[in-house]
Amino acid sequence: MTVNRLIKVLSASLAAVLMSVLVFTVMGCGNQNTAGGGKSGSIQVKGSDTMVNLAQMWAEDYMKTNPQVNIAVTGGGSGTGITAIINGTTDIADSSREMKQQEKDDAQAKGIEVVENKVALDGIAVVVNPANKVADLSVDQLADIFSGKITDWQDVGGESGQIVILSRESNSGTHVFFKEHILNKGKSDGKVEYASSALLLPSSQAIVDEVKQNPQGIGYIGLGYVKDGIKALKVKKDASATGVAPSVDTVQNGTYPVSRPLFMYTKKGAPQTVQDYLDWITGTEGQKVVQDLEFVPLKK
Repeated sequence: MTVNRLIKVLSASLAAVLMSVLVFTVMGCGNQNTAGGGKSGSIQVKGSDTMVNLAQMWAEDYMKTNPQVNIAVTGGGSGTGITAIINGTTDIADSSREMKQQEKDDAQAKGIEVVENKVALDGIAVVVNPANKVADLSVDQLADIFSGKITDWQDVGGESGQIVILSRESNSGTHVFFKEHILNKGKSDGKVEYASSALLLPSSQAIVDEVKQNPQGIGYIGLGYVKDGIKALKVKKDASATGVAPSVDTVQNGTYPVSRPLFMYTKKGAPQTVQDYLDWITGTEGQKVVQDLEFVPLKK
């Protein structure tokens, strides 16, 4: 090969490399181009189905005032989002539960430091069909129902009839939270499992739809999903306590027994585009969206 020919080949190769770097910079997760002084870039958000409507509304509102920022939101469950942040296929993992130790270990093994950002609060409402005469249940009764120890509504003050248990699927953060905090009374290493008869449904909306048409059903959903056509039960900390209804106020003041924080997980050193978005979410405008969708803002 002549010297001139070699120079041409090397020049073409170098140009290709530079072009690849440029494409990655423009198209990669969480990129930012601040030419002209405005926010711009793309953000991938993936995870909790409980949070997916909230995350979508956040994205839509933010993009109205920051039109050069493109935010793509998908669900799939908290576990799916956390796996994606560990694998580098999302910028933000929505999660309705804290990361498990195994997930933290997996991230560390890949040299990834994950940052936990609390973005809202949520009460988990226990719901039944409006025809069901039961008005409240204790935490112990809920544990016995969802683990299969109590199988007939008459055993908890209702009319005789087989209880139909409705649960989220195992990759759902709501599934994990309810199992730990209700079935296992707050023990993360508890051994109590959902009853084998439980119907595992893919979303909170699926539970809502089933409860609406099934007078024997009982399920749990995020507070923001409580609408007409279903009844949210009051929950008692113990048999002698007064039942507390799920609401924004009772979650914020800590009196409702089944409540939790909602998280967005990011990588340490996330691009400024992602940091700006998180600041907006936890600020006044983002927290107004939380309240509008009947989740619970971080502060009153």
